[in-house]
Amino acid sequence: MKYSITHKTEYTYQQNVSLAQNHARLTPLSNDKQHCLVSKLSVTPTINYQSQYEDSFSNIVNVFEVSNLHTHIVITAYSEVEITPRPQWDLFANQVSWETVRDALRLPNNPELLKAAIHCVPTAYTVSNAKILDYTLKTFTPGRDISDAVSEFMTRIFTDFAFDSAASNVDTTAVEVIEMRKGVCQDFVHLALSGLRAIGLAARYVSGYIETIPPKGEVKLIGADATHAWFSVFVPDLGWLEFDPTNNIVPHDQHVTLACGRDYNDVAPLKGVIFGGGAHQLSVSVDMNRIK
Repeated sequence: MKYSITHKTEYTYQQNVSLAQNHARLTPLSNDKQHCLVSKLSVTPTINYQSQYEDSFSNIVNVFEVSNLHTHIVITAYSEVEITPRPQWDLFANQVSWETVRDALRLPNNPELLKAAIHCVPTAYTVSNAKILDYTLKTFTPGRDISDAVSEFMTRIFTDFAFDSAASNVDTTAVEVIEMRKGVCQDFVHLALSGLRAIGLAARYVSGYIETIPPKGEVKLIGADATHAWFSVFVPDLGWLEFDPTNNIVPHDQHVTLACGRDYNDVAPLKGVIFGGGAHQLSVSVDMNRIK
């Protein structure tokens, strides 16, 4: 499956901005599950400085600076990605208890385990508490196969928590989500990461896009797609297995990965500083379409 993706971000400021510096994680990853065929970043007004680097989680980061006076800036990322279907359920035939994985991560004895172990550590977004731990252990019973447990954990979050775009904000933590019992994809992922890390498993935040298909007979709206988030769990010899609690599905060929990290803060599509500007308005639109 091939997709073209246009991700457009616009800021309109009340006052002049004299300098804008940004780090953009808007280049889809290339790995065993997907290949980024094309990636272009354009900015208006003209960029005065630009560079690129790979961060500690292997995400591609574009750094750019606009030092011309402006009250309006448009950042457009265009990419084309080919997805290799993810036959994860075939991998789940290899039974391994979640405690076995936990114990291996406690004493990592190879580079793969050592690299994954950082995702066992809680962050500001994913600090746990007794309520989250209790919620998690209702699924992760002694000796249970890790793939079965994580799959049920995903389904329980989907069932027990309501999607409500007005319930949270970008700073909402897992502890707040367990109390509200509602939120958006970012919140459900942070809750899952909090629970999984509380029992010693390595789990990471995945940001990207998901294809949206309009109801039969309706035309797909331009710009109606959006960024999305899901999580993955590390299993030795199998790698990172992905789960989407917002939709209760295992990502297959409709999810495109932008970046992976410990939480949203590691993978924010745009992060930076400006001088000036005052109050501002933000507009984001995403178009994700199949390439025939």
